[in-house]
Amino acid sequence: MKYEKLFERGRIGKLNLKNRVVMPAIGVNLANSQGEATDVITRYYEERAKGGVGLIITEIARIDDEYGVGTPNQLSVTEGRHIPHLERMIETIQKHGTKVFIQLHHPGRETKSSLIGGKQIVAPSAIMCKATQEMPRALTTEECEGLVKSFIKGAVISKTAGADGVEIHAAHGYLLNQFISPYTNVRTDKYGGSFQNRLRILSEIITGIKYMCGADFPVSVRISADEFVEGGLKLPESVKIARTLESLGIDAINVSSGTYESATTIIEPGSYPQGWKKHLATEIRKNVKIPVIAVNNIKDPQTAEQLLNDGVCDFVGVARGHLADPNWVNKARDGKSDQIRKCIGCLNCFAELNQGRHTKCAVNARVGREIEFSDPNIDGEGKTVVVIGGGPAGMQAALLLDQRKYRTILIDEREKLGGTLNVADKAPIKEKVADMNNGMIREIEESGVDVRMNTKVTVEMVKELNPDGIFVAVGATPAIPPIPGIQGKNVMLAEDVLTGKSVATGRVAVIGSGLTGLETAELLADKGHPITLVEMQKNIGPGINRTILVDLMMRFQKHEPVIIPNHRLMGISENGITIMNQMNNQVMQIEADTVVLALGVAPRRSMVNEFLDAFENIRVIGDAEKAGRIQEAIKEGYSQAFAFTTK
Repeated sequence: MKYEKLFERGRIGKLNLKNRVVMPAIGVNLANSQGEATDVITRYYEERAKGGVGLIITEIARIDDEYGVGTPNQLSVTEGRHIPHLERMIETIQKHGTKVFIQLHHPGRETKSSLIGGKQIVAPSAIMCKATQEMPRALTTEECEGLVKSFIKGAVISKTAGADGVEIHAAHGYLLNQFISPYTNVRTDKYGGSFQNRLRILSEIITGIKYMCGADFPVSVRISADEFVEGGLKLPESVKIARTLESLGIDAINVSSGTYESATTIIEPGSYPQGWKKHLATEIRKNVKIPVIAVNNIKDPQTAEQLLNDGVCDFVGVARGHLADPNWVNKARDGKSDQIRKCIGCLNCFAELNQGRHTKCAVNARVGREIEFSDPNIDGEGKTVVVIGGGPAGMQAALLLDQRKYRTILIDEREKLGGTLNVADKAPIKEKVADMNNGMIREIEESGVDVRMNTKVTVEMVKELNPDGIFVAVGATPAIPPIPGIQGKNVMLAEDVLTGKSVATGRVAVIGSGLTGLETAELLADKGHPITLVEMQKNIGPGINRTILVDLMMRFQKHEPVIIPNHRLMGISENGITIMNQMNNQVMQIEADTVVLALGVAPRRSMVNEFLDAFENIRVIGDAEKAGRIQEAIKEGYSQAFAFTTK
């Protein structure tokens, strides 16, 4: 077997696990409003269990319904009424040989008053979280004692429902992390001050769980070994914390990092390399004898295997990787790791959660919709379907149509499948997009799809194939507005700059600060070009996930670019650009040797209309229908292919 260490059996306490892969807790918001496990969340977890993971740690389960709500539809372990639903979910997971821990959670100051009925949020101390911008009130000593009982009760409910263990969430700036950290705990009672006092509430919870659930009931604790905030926990003190927790009888420690104020170190954008924080888990593991679970932005089995072989950890945590591909483990086991649909670090999953919706995945349309997109009808009967365009929408549609036993012909005019993914992956630190695209291409290669590359498709050509249905996924073209000088020799498109087709010289003005514009500007700045970035809207980076934007801008601003929002491009000359302030109509000239346009894209309507006029059973998907991001393309390709019929 290629990944021998990854597929060794492991133990947490007396619990045997079939391999060394853990799916750590990741919020999904798929329970009901009462915190009961639904059929939807059960099916979501079952799909990952079928995929071969050894241990699933569920999403955050609240232990306090009054102040402890983290998301509107999270799991809850506050009442006996939660047991039957939880039991069904756990049994469904366990029948596939996967063990289950329930993660016990309280957000403390990292929630919103709107989630707790308008009440003021609570924390160990009245210190506002810079990320949420809400001032908490300090918990009383009696309330702290009550929370200890609530955590213990949550563990008892979890065990009664059949859980194999629990994990106490004391990381990421949540309530228990707030108690542990001197950054957020300035209490003067028994729960604050000294190291022992700051750790007291967690110590009491662990002791109580072991007493009520039995010494052999596995308990893991998740910690942020480095909060990455000034005045917060650092690795040396976290080593001391780990030793203390081990002495209290916990069975595993899950090493993570960060708080909401350093969010990119919790849920890393695509720019972060795999294994970037392995030093944290390595140092913790050197100082304890219990198993260490390590999350490390792991995307592929090779990295996971290396971390295990290097002694970084005893178990690898693969969270978003299991959103992107539920069969991550089985594909690694079966020698198909090159076909894994890899996470690209776009953070779409958490953007959805932040809007109060259930999590979704940009590269897997089925996340949270496993029941809706249950087993597709295998009714193709060899009928011919032609997919025109091999971008993400076209590839996804072709894969599902092939699975449904249609004779699927995928035609693309380019040399390589992927469409705009082959542009997006050229931006700085976007290798993960290329990895995901290559995984999809391998899926296509291993399927029965008839792929015809370097083929300029025409209506007549498709008619000769006598198709029973057509999917048009021909993408979009860059928007070029009718502005004086727009056709000048010093004007080029952002996608041409990214791919190397066009080469900028001297001072560069980049027009448009969407993701393509910003990434192109960063690429050019990295090459030493002075950059002026012009944006028509009031704020830079419209439509970009905030965490992604912050991460990108931190790198970009090191080059000291000139950034001009709220200005419209009026004209281009050999010497630069003319722009107008949208507030007062004041016009200004900006000197530039090269002008790069990043003004969005428009569907290829004329080509689409040719096929709409010529055929009846036709679907238009991806950017050909409406310009969007990869998540819309994958979703559209999957949903349209799922519902497709020739009747």
